[in-house]
Amino acid sequence: MSNVDLDQEKKYNKWIVVLSVVIPIAVAALFGINLRELGFDVEPLTMLPPIYAGINGLTAIVLIVAVIAIKNKNRKLHENLMKFAIALSVMFLVMYVAYHMTSDSTKFGGEGAIKYIYYFILITHILLSVVIIPFVLITYVRAITNNIERHKKIAKVTFPMWLYVAVTGVVVYFMISPYYI
Repeated sequence: MSNVDLDQEKKYNKWIVVLSVVIPIAVAALFGINLRELGFDVEPLTMLPPIYAGINGLTAIVLIVAVIAIKNKNRKLHENLMKFAIALSVMFLVMYVAYHMTSDSTKFGGEGAIKYIYYFILITHILLSVVIIPFVLITYVRAITNNIERHKKIAKVTFPMWLYVAVTGVVVYFMISPYYI
């Protein structure tokens, strides 16, 4: 790889670090703010959880189709699908934060083994949703800077993590949906 490729990639690294830190902190901070409790006259956005669960499901499908596209050497389709997957993830994040800023958190009501399974899936989903941010950004930057060999290497790690986050987002929704008020 040429120094030009590395220089291009390095100019994005600061943004990757900033976004990888700022996004989780902002989400955590906003998650703890309830606009209604602060006196704002906003309706709870209770219609959002099935929508953002659907977005997670669509993201999983898009990721799988994108991998199939690149395996079939359809680079342009792969590129467009990956941009779409990133856009879907941003839409999910906005809706997730909006829901939690206007609605009370829902408590899981299951008992016994299912409760432990739910919390295992939820905790791994949350942890990997934070970890995946720099992986997606680095993978994307390596693609747009045409560092394809390095892109392929990290994509082999990014893809299964991102797919796990997308799929478990849907699973968590279905497990908690009976307890929405």
